[in-house]
Amino acid sequence: MNIEDTIKEGAIDLLKKLIATPSLSREEENTAQAIEEFFRERDIPFSRYLNNVWARNKFFDKEKPTILLNSHHDTVKPNASYTKDPFSPIIEGDVLYGLGSNDAGGPLVSLMATFEQFYYRSDLSFNLVLAASAEEEISGKNGIEALLPKLPKIDFGIVGEPTSMDLAIAEKGLMVLDCYTKGKPGHAAREEGENAIYKALKDMEWFKNYEFSEVSSTLGKIKMSLTIINSGSQHNVVPDSCKFTVDVRVTDAYSLQDCLDIIKENVDCEVIPRSLRLNSSGISPDHALLKVAGDLGFKTYGSPTLSDQALMAFETVKLGPGESSRSHSADEFIKLSEIKKGIERYCELLENLNNRF
Repeated sequence: MNIEDTIKEGAIDLLKKLIATPSLSREEENTAQAIEEFFRERDIPFSRYLNNVWARNKFFDKEKPTILLNSHHDTVKPNASYTKDPFSPIIEGDVLYGLGSNDAGGPLVSLMATFEQFYYRSDLSFNLVLAASAEEEISGKNGIEALLPKLPKIDFGIVGEPTSMDLAIAEKGLMVLDCYTKGKPGHAAREEGENAIYKALKDMEWFKNYEFSEVSSTLGKIKMSLTIINSGSQHNVVPDSCKFTVDVRVTDAYSLQDCLDIIKENVDCEVIPRSLRLNSSGISPDHALLKVAGDLGFKTYGSPTLSDQALMAFETVKLGPGESSRSHSADEFIKLSEIKKGIERYCELLENLNNRF
């Protein structure tokens, strides 16, 4: 399949514009405008809701299944270790530096170029919807979650994230727990009070050592990590309260509610989940895309990191150019060759899927 160099170069030009345009989560207005301009220049009709921009293929047919191509255009804040201007798209050889270049600007522009390649095709056995969404980095409610009800019915999704173009066929969900232990205050020099820290230690040890009985075939074990502890006010006062936070990465072997129920049955502290909306996700083993991906030599794996897949009620995979280890790092970068290869592999996947869907 011949993919014009102009399409690839257009994707790289757009990525440079996105890098040069600050787009922290909830502040994506200007990158949304840059994405609108991309569609305008190509005479592709589009829609916008909040800071989410989407389009569908020219010969959209309600009788055909619909595939969502989605990635996000918001970024995290640049960390203090940057040595280059995070908002300057600097090219050195094959490397393009800049905040959001890898996560997830590269995957986003590669999906947009792929959509452009297929936009005018009248022979597709499926529809395509391209959605450039906001607030992914904070799992915000004004991103893909707000956009999905506005879109046509989606049957399957490809979520663009840096995976080295390996296919993530499952992804762990996330549940953040705020845990509270109560004690009694007293003077530290006397045998007074009830130390809330000591009471909390028992539960912390449980979180550290407990293993859930069910293990996912694709995602392995549930992982629980104690990440924040707050207690005490001064050195000579026995603390009467202790708050700690636990990051729980849940597999498809349990629902978030089932996981929460097991935790509450085993600890004495008060456990309050911040959300029960970020579910594990994936694709059924007999899906046509997996057969096509296998024939094309895509490597598959289960992903421990979270993406907007968690908010999609339909089957999904995660796939994109770039490497996950570069995300949120100082002097973030992606290789131009990775973007070009990513476009080729996305197109190859859809072209072969078109013959079997």
